[in-house]
Amino acid sequence: MQTLNAFVHTLRFEAEDTITVDLRPVGGGELPAFTPGSHIELHLPNGLERSYSLCNNAAERHRYVVGVLKDRASRGGSRCVHEQLRIGTQLVISAPRNNFPLQESAEHTVLVAGGIGITPLLCMARRLHDLRRPFELLYFARSRRSAAFLDELKRLEVPLHLHFDDEQGGPPDLKALLAARPAGPDRHLYACGPTPMLDAFEKFSAELGHENAHIERFAAVEHKAADDARATFTVELARSRKTFTITPEKSILDTLLEAGVDVDHSCKEGICGSCETRVLCGEPDHRDSVLSAKERAANKVMMVCVSGCRSASVTLDL
Repeated sequence: MQTLNAFVHTLRFEAEDTITVDLRPVGGGELPAFTPGSHIELHLPNGLERSYSLCNNAAERHRYVVGVLKDRASRGGSRCVHEQLRIGTQLVISAPRNNFPLQESAEHTVLVAGGIGITPLLCMARRLHDLRRPFELLYFARSRRSAAFLDELKRLEVPLHLHFDDEQGGPPDLKALLAARPAGPDRHLYACGPTPMLDAFEKFSAELGHENAHIERFAAVEHKAADDARATFTVELARSRKTFTITPEKSILDTLLEAGVDVDHSCKEGICGSCETRVLCGEPDHRDSVLSAKERAANKVMMVCVSGCRSASVTLDL
């Protein structure tokens, strides 16, 4: 995985418990280009690695900007960002990776943001605005004071539907909102936010015939092994011509790493997409939170950190 040396140029308050971190390259120059929906990984001072979506304009090459909510249930990542990062702090970061790409030529785009899920969608909104493509943004938050980037969205004159739970007396009627948006083969919906909202978004999108519904999760969803998943199976590496037996005690990734096989990885939870590996033969048992149902059915790639196998063996492009 490509890593870069960056420093904290600016910390900015955006909303209650939410800040943006403006990262610039150490020594100046340009950063690798990115596309809307991309994220980067921060190697934090406390030893943790965390992924955060880029929210600045994708045309910018001099900086990366991430938005970070101080999560009350933080396992140390967001708390470290809020409490330990200071102007000038140097960090190792990853190059951008995109598991949530924007279809820029869509006939119409609907962006659905819940809370801090606005970060990747803000980048998409900027891009669609610059391209003058038709789109709208549905933005939900518990309160107005916890909703980041409102002033910026208003300046951009983004077609905006706002819902604040404390002002409306409860959460939005997501099914009704999606039902009011026509479905079609060239219409795309993107959602990012808390797990219950994303689960509902997937359910309602399927029920309403929205075939191009995309999600980005900030937290991994636990996927149980399929009923026909193998407890023990074989992994064959096509390029290095090595074979390994995978048992329930260790993941594919851990088995390969212990054997000295170089595999990109980060979260080990099936959410960052870093360990995505091409499948040449065999049927994986997908347990990640990255791939869509269509991508899982295609069996062209798998996340080796959490996924298993439904066939006796699987051949990987490693």
